[in-house]
Amino acid sequence: MRAKPAQLILKSGEIFDGEAFGYTKEKVGELVFNTSMTGYQEIITDLSYTDQLICFTYPHIGNVGTNIDDHESVVGGASGVVIRDLTRVESNWRNELSLADFLKANKVPGIKNIDTRKLTRVLRNKGSQPAFISYKKKTKKDIEKLFERFGSLKGKDLASKVTTARSYLWKKPSYGTKKPKLKYKIIALDFGVKHNILRLLVDRECEVEVMPANTDFEIILGKKPDGVFLSNGPGDPEPCHQPIETISRLIRETKIPLFGICLGHQLLGLALGMKTEKMKFGHHGANHPVKNLITNEVAITSQNHGFTISEKSLSKDISITHRSLFDGSIQGISFQKNRVFGFQGHPEASPGPQELQSLFDTFITQVNKYAKKN
Repeated sequence: MRAKPAQLILKSGEIFDGEAFGYTKEKVGELVFNTSMTGYQEIITDLSYTDQLICFTYPHIGNVGTNIDDHESVVGGASGVVIRDLTRVESNWRNELSLADFLKANKVPGIKNIDTRKLTRVLRNKGSQPAFISYKKKTKKDIEKLFERFGSLKGKDLASKVTTARSYLWKKPSYGTKKPKLKYKIIALDFGVKHNILRLLVDRECEVEVMPANTDFEIILGKKPDGVFLSNGPGDPEPCHQPIETISRLIRETKIPLFGICLGHQLLGLALGMKTEKMKFGHHGANHPVKNLITNEVAITSQNHGFTISEKSLSKDISITHRSLFDGSIQGISFQKNRVFGFQGHPEASPGPQELQSLFDTFITQVNKYAKKN
């Protein structure tokens, strides 16, 4: 059967002709490029990609199909998928659904046969920007209205949109790992948390209670946690006023260890009086070199963010622990000798290198110290 024609239309005016696959309903989103060579399912189901379309730079996508175990969220993730070549055959013993059927089942539109190298150059030069996958002709006025309605990710609190509606306990360890005896009580504030983060906490003997993004300080304190984890998530961190206030009180009024990843890292920075800013095209991929400024070690990391802590807002009581070797941007911060610390990338990987999973061990060291005193 002949594929349905489709177009990718960018706000900057470029139009790319391709073919539809997956779910065929138009969605507008911020278009970004991701340089990962593997893990497309984990990327698509990452809630940090809410309201974003993903252009995969790797040309051949879909070759291992999809399966239920590799989801990074229950529902949600990317608003659309842009690829060069869709595989005709899936070859993996864990495969349950083809990528096309997976997108259809999860209502994620896709477009294939796009010149993704040319598209990536456009995004590199002009920056990430609103775009949409169109399955029928649109007038110039229609296109302008769609972009006007979408606006920009700057100023959008998407964390409150994707967070859990109610608290729940996460009990699953990593795939194929025997569940350990749980000894630490961890509250994970959910701004769009990836499942592999929760698995890695359970692997490290943590009983993890996942709580909504806007949970009050008093409720968290009433749980008597040994540590608080601040998750990844989508959108602009600055409009997240309630979480910033809660984190600020946790820092000022308690001695509880805090660890933030991605959006959680940015929220930590805001709670410590720093500022954030939107990047031109962000970091999205699994090949980003990051330098540890304390040990001088370099790790290859997984990244997914469009905002960063502003260099101009640094204060002398906050230490920078990591920097990107691509652009020098801040990748890690520490306060009160790692009692409070954050990392901009994704040490949990899924997909990507696992070289910085030791950051979870750093958190557990702090948690253990606090638990012994309390």
